[in-house]
Amino acid sequence: MNDSIYRPPMDGVSLHLFRRPLHPELFETLATRVVRKDDYTLTVRITPAGHVLTWQTPEVTLTEMTASRGQELPERGHVWRHRLRGEHSDAFRASSVISYQMSTQTEILPADLFVRLHEELLSDGKKKGFLHQFHPAHRFAVTPLGYVTADARAGCLVVNAFHTFPEESAVIRTQTLIERV
Repeated sequence: MNDSIYRPPMDGVSLHLFRRPLHPELFETLATRVVRKDDYTLTVRITPAGHVLTWQTPEVTLTEMTASRGQELPERGHVWRHRLRGEHSDAFRASSVISYQMSTQTEILPADLFVRLHEELLSDGKKKGFLHQFHPAHRFAVTPLGYVTADARAGCLVVNAFHTFPEESAVIRTQTLIERV
């Protein structure tokens, strides 16, 4: 477990897409994992607000970022922003051969269901993927977590991310598909 880091309120988190890499000084990184494949590199960073995914090839770079309200972000290369409420989906043609699609779902659950889902994510994250568990405010508290899985298939990459917000009994789920078309 890592040091206690403040997680912003879930209703102040938004999802952004950039057509370029973002300098790591623009956000606080809690944990990082890099996956290198023959034709791309995926860098996954867990942040207090969720995640930063950077997918790079020699020709194209895409960065998906969950950011908290008021966080300063560059305008250059900014494609769009979505507030994370309910369900959203969007698509972006990054080049003549690269397509990006995303969907998000935000849920506020009854406390008992939230705890059960949180425990399932924690259990899954210990077996596969990339899991970051925040340090608890006190020893009996349910701690926020970030859990990301990446599934590379022929011609595409599917990334699922889950971020829990225990104080609000909420979970944000994003699914990202990057594929050669």
